[in-house]
Amino acid sequence: MSAVAHPEYSALPFIPKSHSVKKLREAAQYCQGCPLFENASQTVFGEGHSDPTIMLVGEQPGDQEDVAGKPFVGPAGKLLDICMREAGISREQAYVTNIVKHFKWVQRGKRRIHDQPNAMEVTACKPWLEAEMEAVHPKLVIALGATAAQGLAGRNFRVTRQRGEIIRVEKYPPIMATVHPSSLLRQATSEDRHRETHLFIADLKKGAEFVSGKKFLGKL
Repeated sequence: MSAVAHPEYSALPFIPKSHSVKKLREAAQYCQGCPLFENASQTVFGEGHSDPTIMLVGEQPGDQEDVAGKPFVGPAGKLLDICMREAGISREQAYVTNIVKHFKWVQRGKRRIHDQPNAMEVTACKPWLEAEMEAVHPKLVIALGATAAQGLAGRNFRVTRQRGEIIRVEKYPPIMATVHPSSLLRQATSEDRHRETHLFIADLKKGAEFVSGKKFLGKL
């Protein structure tokens, strides 16, 4: 995301020299790289296989993730698990994380409602994701939704236009973008949800085919 971070806001001072996932996860619990830590219950770091073929990157943890301290355990995460299985991707063999590690929310009655992170917050937090990529060396990064996709590929990237393409960004593994599974849950009708879920699974299958070497996709 081509945004200039506030000079005081960056996760870099909190990132340890050792980029093992264990060391990163421990250090991330103390991150105060942007103001989001003030209202979140805890840092929600990525988890999964130490040598994954695929890393899936969402926007930020939700309410249930904030409470549990684990990524993708809420309704969108459960749907992601189902779609990954349909696409032939094992959650145990993948690595799942978010580009922003703290839950950003607004109070609405008794509920904490998701609030989209802004460019400054994404830029400040992105060093954690870059350290995760360095630690686990995925063959492909699948960005789930516009915030993750633009955070990695730049603000001119459009999921609606470039969905399912394999692209190269300097210093990163190959990247493919698709929608966030939460968007499937927001579909107006069961027919819409079925159609969009089918398309989402097809995107995940493209990623699985790419890392398996069965098919060349996009322009590298």
